[in-house]
Parts: sequence; C-alpha cells; structure tokens
Amino acid sequence: MLGALAADHLARPRNRGPLTNATHCGLGGNEPGEGPFVRIWLLVEQGQINQATFETHGCPSSIAASSVLCSLITGRELAKALTLSASELIAIMGGIPDGKEIYAAMAIQALCNANSEPPS
Repeated sequence: MLGALAADHLARPRNRGPLTNATHCGLGGNEPGEGPFVRIWLLVEQGQINQATFETHGCPSSIAASSVLCSLITGRELAKALTLSASELIAIMGGIPDGKEIYAAMAIQALCNANSEPPS
C-alpha cells in the first residue's frame, strides 16, 4: 500500500517531464523502450540542485518515487542528495507495496547516474 505522501505524488505528480536547461541527466533501470526506467534531469548550480524533473515508464510506485525524489532533492546540495538510499526514500514516502521497492531503487539509481554530460 502506498503511504500518504506517495499517494499524493501519484495523484498529482510534480516535476514531470524533460528539463530543457538541465546540467545533469541520469538513467535508472532499462533503456527507454526496453522496460521500466526512470530518467532524472537536474539543474545544478554551484553544487546545489535548483531544479529536478523526471520521466518514467513503470508502475504507480515508480511515478510516486520519482516525483517524491525530485521534490525532496530540489534545493539540496548535490553531494548530500547522492547519499540518499532507496530505503530512506521509501520511508519518506510512507511506504510502497511489497515487491515494488525496485522502483524506488531505480529512481535513486537515476540520481546517482546523473552526470555533467549534456542531457539526452
């Protein structure tokens, strides 16, 4: 069962879609078109995440995890955001259904894979 925060983000996802002025981009999961994935775009200035957006192809837990993560990391130092774990994200979300933890892990993987290469 989705926790209250996760359910709210599922009903009203925040920060969805490509970020045209992104400085960082990362992918978690499969390549788009090959299965579930999360892509995260970041606008990082002077080490701080000023904006974060996502796209995902997965279940409702993936939408909720990606939306919560982007909201959570906006305004934080990139180095600090990169220390967040999937279990911490799930706890902040208030929980997700058993067996769906992989979707929180994909969102974290996308964040950790974000680099300063031009976003694709």
